[in-house]
Amino acid sequence: MTQHDVSGPVYALNLFDLADRQEYLAYARRSSAEVARHGGRVVALGRLREVVTGDITPRQVLILVEWESEAAFRSYVDDPALADLHPHRVNGSASYIWHLFDRLEDLRPLLKPDDHGADRD
Repeated sequence: MTQHDVSGPVYALNLFDLADRQEYLAYARRSSAEVARHGGRVVALGRLREVVTGDITPRQVLILVEWESEAAFRSYVDDPALADLHPHRVNGSASYIWHLFDRLEDLRPLLKPDDHGADRD
């Protein structure tokens, strides 16, 4: 297991299909302001163009959000004032993938041998 810098920026990769346009619109109308209020900013929005390679089922939509920290991300997800917002995301989307990634300046941390001297897969 790797150690994470809990204070540094993290990226939330969101991949999903639209399931209910009205539900997702209800989420989208409020979510960008709430994301910003909790220390996040949308870095990229995308629509699937082509599957080049990969072993996951393709999704229609990509949203990449940079968060000030994992704590900022968690404050957005766990904010009781947003309890009525998140169900619109859930109900408006399908096949949702939501992964957090630590920010790296380069790939050296991933390319170092692990604690046992063996290379990582």
